[in-house]
Amino acid sequence: MANTKTATKRARQAVTRQARNTITRSATRTALKGAMDAIKGKDQAQVQTAYLNAVRALSKAASKGAIPKTRAARKISRLTLFVQKNVPGALAAQK
Repeated sequence: MANTKTATKRARQAVTRQARNTITRSATRTALKGAMDAIKGKDQAQVQTAYLNAVRALSKAASKGAIPKTRAARKISRLTLFVQKNVPGALAAQK
C-alpha cells in the first residue's frame, strides 16, 4: 500500500505499463508462432510476409522496452537462420 501521493501515482503508472507490455509481448509471441507455422508450410510468399511481421513485432517490442533489445536481436537472428535453413530463397527476394 502506497503511503504518499507520488507512490500512489507510481503504482498506477506501473499497472498501466504492465498492461501495455503484456499486450506487446503477446502480439510478439503471436507473430513468432505465425512465422514458425508459415515456415513449416514452406510457402515462400507466406514465409516472407510472416517473417517480416515477426521481425517488425520483435523490433517494436524492443524499442518500447517490453523486451530487452538483446533478446529481440537474438530471436530475430535465430528466426532468420531457421528460415534460411528450412525455406531456402524465401529471404533472397527482399535483399
